[in-house]
Amino acid sequence: MAVSETVRGPAANVSANSPDGPPNRFRQAIPQYAAVSPFFILFAIFGAFPVLFSIWLSFHSWDGIGTMKWVGIEQYSYLLTDPSFWKSITNTLIIWVISTVPMLALALVIANALHNATRFRTFYRIAYFIPNITSVVAVTMVFGSIFSNNFGLLNAFLQSIGLDKIEWLSQPWGIKIAIASIVAWRWTGYNAIIFLAGLQAISSDIYEAARVDGASPRQMFWRITVPLLRPVILFTAVTSTIGGLQIFTESQVLFGSSGAIGGPGDGGLTIVSYLYDSAFGKNQFGYGAAIGWALFILIVLFSVINWRLIGGNDDERLTSRAARRVQRRIAAERAATGKADADAGKEHADAH
Repeated sequence: MAVSETVRGPAANVSANSPDGPPNRFRQAIPQYAAVSPFFILFAIFGAFPVLFSIWLSFHSWDGIGTMKWVGIEQYSYLLTDPSFWKSITNTLIIWVISTVPMLALALVIANALHNATRFRTFYRIAYFIPNITSVVAVTMVFGSIFSNNFGLLNAFLQSIGLDKIEWLSQPWGIKIAIASIVAWRWTGYNAIIFLAGLQAISSDIYEAARVDGASPRQMFWRITVPLLRPVILFTAVTSTIGGLQIFTESQVLFGSSGAIGGPGDGGLTIVSYLYDSAFGKNQFGYGAAIGWALFILIVLFSVINWRLIGGNDDERLTSRAARRVQRRIAAERAATGKADADAGKEHADAH
């Protein structure tokens, strides 16, 4: 027994230390790690580090050149009492509502029309998508001439039908309408193409069964198309929310050269515009970082609201609907039972 153990021990040591031993998994994976490392290195330098540095910067006062001074949460405390910041939030939300709601509704209608179209489908898809790939600066300049106070095409049209001209780019509400029009024009076709992809994923057998049951086109749209497109609607709502809360280029192109980044009365002052003006106009980089993180919190908040209103758990929705149906059935049965008992009691009383 001792002899066998003595012989087996050195043999095992030789096997473990010899080149024919088990391979090192980490060494085998080095080529794969090296192949994917450029992405992670670039992400760490240009993605992760700026994010982490902006968090650190938001707790400091820094003009971009001198020494950073630790101020703690003073930036965020001032942010909550800054009237310009709250005005930028109000402007951004108003522009977002008056641009996103009509845009998504019109995109859904266009997608439904394209889905039912029989001729020139490819042409219409390209035509509706072109605004999204057009330069936003060029589009904003064109819309700036359309909404121009003195020589705009829109005022020329109003005067041609006997109405007074409107100084669109001098009034806060006119500025918001102009910016919202630019946003809606650029993104309606993009969302329509996404809706169209969702419509094409719906089986035609569902519509055929609905037609056999006598459903009208309006009923099929509201009872079949819209519910089955709910995941796509959620996606477009969230992406439109993220983009709508980050509006910057439109107001910058319209009013960047006028000295007031938000235009007359700060009607076009958005959150990102205020961030840009604070950081790069006034060299308050710490305060600009605080505004950026406040914007991040707003985006997360409204994304969650959209998810709760439009998305949610399908199983929970089905369960709650089934529970409501059971409750209605029980209530109807109880009402019928109570009515039958009342009628029986009445007949018994009449018999005596």
